[in-house]
Amino acid sequence: MAEVGGRNTWTEELASLIEDSGVHYSGDPTSFQEPQSPSASAESFKEQAVGFVMAWCEILVELARGFRDIMRQNFINEDSFLVNKLRGPCASVSKRLSFLNDFLPEDRDPLHAWSVVFFVFILALAAISVDPSREAVAPIVKVRQHPPSASRVLLPDGRYMAYQEQGVAMDAARFSLVAPHSFLSSRLAALPGVKASLLEEYGVRLVTYDLPGFGESDPHPGRNLNSSAMDVLHLVNAVNVSDKFWLLCHSSGCIHTWASLRYIPERIAGAAMLAPMVNPYDLHMTKEEMKRTWEKWLPRRKMMYSLAGRFPRFLSFFYRKSFLPENHDEIDKMLSFSPGKKDKFVIEEPEFKEFWQRDVEESIRQGNLRPFIEEAVLQVSNWGFDLKELHVQKKCQTRGILLWLKSMYSQADCELAGFLGLTHIWQGLDDRVVPPSMMEYIERVLPEAVIHKLPNEGHFSYFYFCDQCHRQIFATLFGTPQGPVERQEETAAFEEDNEEVLPVVPI
Repeated sequence: MAEVGGRNTWTEELASLIEDSGVHYSGDPTSFQEPQSPSASAESFKEQAVGFVMAWCEILVELARGFRDIMRQNFINEDSFLVNKLRGPCASVSKRLSFLNDFLPEDRDPLHAWSVVFFVFILALAAISVDPSREAVAPIVKVRQHPPSASRVLLPDGRYMAYQEQGVAMDAARFSLVAPHSFLSSRLAALPGVKASLLEEYGVRLVTYDLPGFGESDPHPGRNLNSSAMDVLHLVNAVNVSDKFWLLCHSSGCIHTWASLRYIPERIAGAAMLAPMVNPYDLHMTKEEMKRTWEKWLPRRKMMYSLAGRFPRFLSFFYRKSFLPENHDEIDKMLSFSPGKKDKFVIEEPEFKEFWQRDVEESIRQGNLRPFIEEAVLQVSNWGFDLKELHVQKKCQTRGILLWLKSMYSQADCELAGFLGLTHIWQGLDDRVVPPSMMEYIERVLPEAVIHKLPNEGHFSYFYFCDQCHRQIFATLFGTPQGPVERQEETAAFEEDNEEVLPVVPI
């Protein structure tokens, strides 16, 4: 029986190795081991896994504490090399920024408070960068490279300025119209969609140019609005514009027109401005005007202006992400604005999209972010003059004792100051890029400017591909169309100017 029992034991052990039946024989024929429930084994494994993770967490916590102690002992103590090197710069920066602590409540620790503010700022920055309204599948627009196509003139400082001409020839031009372009644009956007027949009808020679660093123009480090006006003066002299010329601008390009009206007014016959931008930080704006200006902008656009005024270097991150890479976003995403009804319709037109893409490609062809940052800084920094200086007013020379005594017995020498030409401004009342409050500010400080308020018009609708709008602008500026200057008309004018009056000899 023992041998039989041994064979049975060996068989059971072999079976247990191959397949566990759940019933185990312990040698006593009357005793059997009940099988363990699967839930008990599973629960045991879960407990082991949790214990393993907790053990590793404790190890990592201890490791971090040890690393912290090492850092404190070797780098953050008073005698460490790192502290000795950084103590001075940190104290200087802290002293310069100490005025910010005045904005905190008295019971708050500045170190703790500003760390929280910085963390919230980073979160807000990330939230602004992510657009929840973006479609899941957006069209990808590739940036194309185009061969050079501009004419160029050499400026006195050695830079080359690129320009483009439209309309009638130089010797047949009745009016010369010079157009600086706006931000993220180029010389191609003088008056988008203007017909050659309209320019011919009014005898207009339209000259537009690339700002420094844009398109095919050479960069100009350290440029300002004074140098911008000088660039315009050198350009018109180089292309043989001898008479007074007109200026045409749109949006932020008008800051260069304002500069020209201030620094070279004697060469300008008048200006046509469409949605002209002014400095949103202009100290002469009332609180109500400034409030209604800023409330029209999206948070991202407000942040861009704030960075341009205080931390312009951070703009490179956003510019590189939005319009410098190989794939371009939609126009409202790049310019950070919410279009009105008419603008939304215009920017969805295939003709507009094609032109806008070509214009942006020309604008960024040099792949350099610095000119865009310089342009953004110019918009919000001190211009070096106020718009009210363009207001026509009488100035008399009464300073000095001799001039004062002379004014007592005779009329003082007086002359008109400011811009004496014509200024026409067209402003869409549904503009979300340059709010109408800016126009109201211009109307207040320059009462002689002629304001054309456009109900239901946006920022682009009256400027891009609108034949009727372009005709209305030319009719307002130039009156009845007379066509180009004819040769016979030039000859008659020349003979009239050079006619000699012969003396009458009595007989």
